[in-house]
Formats: sequence, structure tokens, C-alpha cells
Amino acid sequence: MASPKSSQPEPTALKELALLFLRLGTTAFGGPAAHIAMMEDEVVRRRQWLTRDEFVDLLGAANLIPGPNSTELAIHIGHRRGGWPGLVVAGVCFILPAFLIVGTIAWAYARFGSLPRVDALLYGVKAVIIAVVLQALWGLLRSVVKTRLAAGVGVASVTAAFLGVDELLLLLLAGLAVLLWRAGERSRRRPPGPPLAPEQVPARAATREAPPASPGGGGSTTAALLPLWPVPVTGALATAVPFSLSGLFLFFLKVGSVLYGSGYVLLAFLRSDLVERYGWLTEAQLLDAVAVGQVTPGPVFTTATFIGYVLGGASGAVLATVGIFLPAFVFVALSGPLVPRLRRSWVAGAFLDGVNVASLALMAVVTWQLGRAALVDAWTVGLATVSAVLLIRFRVNSAWLVLGGGAVGMLLGAR
Repeated sequence: MASPKSSQPEPTALKELALLFLRLGTTAFGGPAAHIAMMEDEVVRRRQWLTRDEFVDLLGAANLIPGPNSTELAIHIGHRRGGWPGLVVAGVCFILPAFLIVGTIAWAYARFGSLPRVDALLYGVKAVIIAVVLQALWGLLRSVVKTRLAAGVGVASVTAAFLGVDELLLLLLAGLAVLLWRAGERSRRRPPGPPLAPEQVPARAATREAPPASPGGGGSTTAALLPLWPVPVTGALATAVPFSLSGLFLFFLKVGSVLYGSGYVLLAFLRSDLVERYGWLTEAQLLDAVAVGQVTPGPVFTTATFIGYVLGGASGAVLATVGIFLPAFVFVALSGPLVPRLRRSWVAGAFLDGVNVASLALMAVVTWQLGRAALVDAWTVGLATVSAVLLIRFRVNSAWLVLGGGAVGMLLGAR
């Protein structure tokens, strides 16, 4: 495997990354949970580029930074496989197919004023996605939930997620819970030393001087984790302004820099600014844009592509897409090299273990919600069951299963 630090990754590694993420960007329907499941199938089970533990660490790191989690995971994988060029190749190739598909739909929408119907296609695809996500989730849970502590944090995280606790707060609480538990265990295991004579007490302790920061991985928790937290971009568009391409770019740059959470959080951002504050979009246009982002393959954030085209044509589509995804590349470039270093510190490693458990808990809750919406009759239940058998028993590639599910859905819808 090419080292992330290598400035000259093997051309074959970059070619493999490009082909894989172009295919995933074309076939990865179903939102971030489905994207993560398909990436796990490809890079852990089939290609063995990463171990499950490494994969989950990158997933946890992606959850700690703003932006589209599945896209950031793709960028992390590219960095691990192909260094800095791989970081760019994987991210761009995962985004590009969705950009082209959404851009084409936006062109048709601007020309004809309506969206194409894709109900039958998604009827079959969603059922297959459930099988793909459950298979990946089971494998990841077996890798992460190995102790009673992890199981307890996982159950608590699932309960909190169902109760509507904020996703970022949930990640932080889970990380702190594991960290505090491990710290307590270490203090209980540490044998008590003999009392020191007064002349043996270090001057630093007597004067309560703060210890210097350690340059290694086992130093301050805050110092180890601070690089994962970006400084929000604020004030880019604080007041109402006439539409302009530069304003469109700055707005989506701000959104990509500060947005945590699901597509519903993105909808709230877009509605409050583009509809209510600036008046650039109507409610109907916004709902159509979000629908396109949800039903097309690849990142949900390509909603920005649709909005950019509707507002500013092809130039607007490009600028909006670059604006919303650019922060993800920057944040991964800053945080990616830190993940192995975090593992070498028991403090940061314990925190990351808790974040990993909470990340999978959130994925499990999303899968439950997707399942309730996707498995609506005997046909969809049967399609999900057959897909699970083909995936687990015969190791059929998940991308082919998704395409097959779409074809079945179209056939059933044509009856």
C-alpha cells in the first residue's frame, strides 16, 4: 500500500482509486449509510486496502469534522491508498458522476419545468440498499463492539439517537464516556507508590507549574484533538444581497465549512438563507433540489449542483459544487495524518473508540429508518432477502446488486 506521506504514489494505485470511486459515485444510491457500506465492501472485504479497525477509525474521524461524511470517508481512503494525489483523485471521482447526473437533471428541469419520475427505479434500489447496509453494519459492529463498555455505549447511543439527541453532541458524549472509563481503569490498576519526603517533591508540583506539552502522541487530549475542529466561516453573506455567482460560491463555501448532520440539516440551512433571507429560490424549487439530491447516486450535497444550475446556469452549478465540497478536502487534509497519531495516544485513542461506537449507532438508526421506508411489501422484502444471500453467501459485488435492484423495480413498475 502506498504511504500517505509518499509524494510519488504508484500510478496503478491512483488508477484503481479513480476507477473504484467513479463506479461508486455512479451506483451508490441511498445516502451516506449506503455509501459507507459499499465502500466497506470494496476496500475492506474485497481489496483489503484497510483493516476494519482502520476503516472505522477513518469513519469516526470523518464524523468529527463538518461536511458530507461519506465523501470525506472517500477522501480519507484516497489519502491512505495514494497519498496526497490519492486524496484528490478519490474525492473528485466520487463527486464527479453525481455532479454530471444532477447537472443533467437540472438542465432538463430548467428547460421543461418538472422532475423525471424515478419512483419505480428507487422502489427496487432501496430494498437492495437495506441488505448492503446491514451486511456492512454487522461486520463493522463485530470489529468495534468487543467489550461490555462498547456495548453499553452503543446501546445508550442508539437510544439517544432515537430520542433526537444532536449527532455531534452524541459523538462527543460517547467519546468522553469511554475516555473517562478508561482513565478510571488505569488509575485503579496503578499501584500506589511510597510517600515522598518533602525534599523529594518536584519543584513543579510544589509551585503548581503546569507541565510542558508533550510533543509525542501521548500528550494533551485537547492538543491532539483540536486540529479536527475547524474555525467556522461566518459573515460571508450576513445581509441580503442581489444574486451573484461570487455570492453563490461564498454561501455554499460557508455551508460546507460549518454543516454537521443529515440532509434535513442541509435543508434547514438552505431554506433559512436562500428562500427566506435572500429570496433566490422558491419553496417549490428548494424541495425539488433536495429531492434530486436524495434520489440520485453519490453525495447528497450535490443538491448544491442543482441549485447552482437553476440560479446561475452551468457556471453556477460548478461554483456551488466546488464551494460546498472544497472544505471537505481541506478538513481531511488537516485531520487525516492525525488519525494514526491519535491511535498511539491512549487518551485520544479512547476518545476515538467512543466516537466509533457512536458513529455505528447513528448508522444503525438511519438503517432502521431507511428499512421502514423501503420494505413496504412482499416484493421489497423478498428483494432484500435475495440480495442479502447473494452478498453474504456468493459475495456478489454490491454495485451490481444495486443496478439489479433498479432493473427489478423498473420491471415491476411497468406491469
